[in-house]
Amino acid sequence: MAFLNRLRVINRPLVSLFRRKRFIQTRRSSLNQALGSSRIGFLQHPSGESSDNDWPYSQQEREGSKDIASFSGTASETVVRVCDSISHCYEEGDRRLLSLQIDSDLSHEQAVTIAALLVERTGPMVALAFFEWATRRVEFRHFMRLYITMASSLIDSGVWEKAHDVMRHMVKNFSEIGKLKEAIDMVIEMTTRGLPLTVHILNFILRVTVDFGLIDLAEYAFVEMIERGVSADICSFKTLIIAYCKNGSVEKGDKLLREMTGKGFQIDNVMCTVVVNAFCENGHVGRAFGILEKMADSGSGPNMINYTALIHGLCKRGSIKQAFEVLEEMVRKGLKPNVYTHTVLIDGLCKKGWTEKAFRLFLKLVRSNTYKPNVSTYTAMIGGYCKENKLNRAEMLFSRMQEQGLVPNTNTYTTLIDGHCKVGNFSRAYQLMDRMTTQGFAPNICTYNTITNALCKRGKLHEAHELLQMGLKHGLQADQVTYTILINENCKRADLGRALLLFNEMFKFGCKPDIHTYTTLITAYSKQRRMRESEQLFHEVVKLGLTPTKQTYTSMICGYCRDGNLEAALKFFEKMTEKVCIADSVTYGALISGLCKQSKLKEAKALYDAMVDKGLSPCEVTSVTVAYECFRKEESVIAMAVLDRLEKKAWARTANILVRKLSNDGDVDNAALLFHRLLETEPRPNRIAFTGFMTACYSNNKYSVASDLSSRIEKLLDQSYEPLKRRP
Repeated sequence: MAFLNRLRVINRPLVSLFRRKRFIQTRRSSLNQALGSSRIGFLQHPSGESSDNDWPYSQQEREGSKDIASFSGTASETVVRVCDSISHCYEEGDRRLLSLQIDSDLSHEQAVTIAALLVERTGPMVALAFFEWATRRVEFRHFMRLYITMASSLIDSGVWEKAHDVMRHMVKNFSEIGKLKEAIDMVIEMTTRGLPLTVHILNFILRVTVDFGLIDLAEYAFVEMIERGVSADICSFKTLIIAYCKNGSVEKGDKLLREMTGKGFQIDNVMCTVVVNAFCENGHVGRAFGILEKMADSGSGPNMINYTALIHGLCKRGSIKQAFEVLEEMVRKGLKPNVYTHTVLIDGLCKKGWTEKAFRLFLKLVRSNTYKPNVSTYTAMIGGYCKENKLNRAEMLFSRMQEQGLVPNTNTYTTLIDGHCKVGNFSRAYQLMDRMTTQGFAPNICTYNTITNALCKRGKLHEAHELLQMGLKHGLQADQVTYTILINENCKRADLGRALLLFNEMFKFGCKPDIHTYTTLITAYSKQRRMRESEQLFHEVVKLGLTPTKQTYTSMICGYCRDGNLEAALKFFEKMTEKVCIADSVTYGALISGLCKQSKLKEAKALYDAMVDKGLSPCEVTSVTVAYECFRKEESVIAMAVLDRLEKKAWARTANILVRKLSNDGDVDNAALLFHRLLETEPRPNRIAFTGFMTACYSNNKYSVASDLSSRIEKLLDQSYEPLKRRP
């Protein structure tokens, strides 16, 4: 009876824990529903039945000690016999109970009873050894009541650290079956049993949730525990900040970083590298510079890797000049750039199109006694030459790196294959692909995507499909890029049915579309004026947390303008501005064209001026549209003002187009006005424009206008030939 009384004492607090009204309402139904009948877990009876008896000791609370007394006869003897075997193994030095032999399978209830009995008879350490033995087995690994009983016993025995170890085991093991949220909730609930939350358990939970990519759950645990008095340390902040940055939630990461530094914690070099990369990738370059400055002010200055991360971020954004300024600052502070720093700069220069400057830096590395170009350096340089279609130089570097003892990797081969594919040299691309295989580098999905994309651009969709089928037979799996390439090609062919089949197939195979995939479909629908479908896809983008790009907004705006729904187009333009997504000349051009079609000349002119004031160069179509509408509304002064904002060559091309359009409309006077202005810059008129103008003059009986223009052209031509006549 002493054991039974002890078991009641151990578990009586659990009764209050589980039967509190709030817990019953918020936890019980959700846990039972989550578990269902598919697997044994948490507080479910091993028989799979769900009833009040599944909950620990609820029957005891109603009927006294019948729950314990029910373990009589054979079951009770089994429990005692197992306890004796465990004690014997432990005393013999087998602390992990590897030699433990049990004749029959234990039930969940027996395992809980054994743990409690061992605490009573031999102390918590032997019980803990059994607990660890049991949780290594699948039948007990995900049975929550065992964890609660063990932790409660350790709490009553004053072994707090071991109780926390039990909770850590529970969190780790339940994460395996997707029940991490329930395990975290139970850790928090155990505070009512007397187990305090500590920063160590918080950090453990953060590490587990982040490893599984469950950033929202990590944030939930962080907030819940901070509210319950846990003081986060540098590890807590660091884990969550790095997770935010890698997940693309830069604003949340920045907010938490400010909170961390506000509490007096310093940014270390590892965190600095991750945060700087994230800030640069998301356009927060100023904030990235601020991080390095703050580190310098705190005394623990940034190291070479931190500076290289900033240089890398600037190069990816195309800010090459700033990147070299950072390099100079780095050298001034006594930090020597390594081969990776130089490779980042070479890659940045090549992507900017400054291959010769990149090659000079490359040669500097070649001649260096400290660092030599590595495979990544050669690959970056090869990529630069491929981008400029200088494939002879790319092939030369490819041979040179092998002469230096460097082995080209998959990325090197794929880069060179991409270069040959762009110029249509598929035979060399396939040759390199075969050579990869013989060299022990199997082509990856990126290699196949490169060739597939080039084939699609040249209209060889059937060959692209055959190539992909070959890759899939070799065990490769199509990724988001693969699907986007095929969807884009089918959209170009106006085969939206096939494109949608591919889009749905992505979800079927667990491949999530990104914003580029959605934008491709939105553009295709918009071109067909199917704006209802376009808008549905746009709302899906927002719902999924993806960020619409400039192309996404522009496609929606162009679609609505084609459809004549200018109000909706302007609404999306406002959304675009609110999201700090900078519109380009195509976006402005679509809106201006839509406004002109609805004869809203004043608004069109205002938007045109705003575009030019922002430094955007309007395309010829936009300039012609605005100026032509002005001429039609007899606003020739405004039309000329529009044209005067263009560069000299663009002005001449636009004016010639307008002369032809106005002549076709019979607007000879405005056509003549433009023609005379054209002759001020170019005495030789455009033949097509001149022919059209003269035809319009004769058709509208404007003989005098035609005669005046012909006389002026003849006079200008004579003046241009005069210097030639005077030559000896």
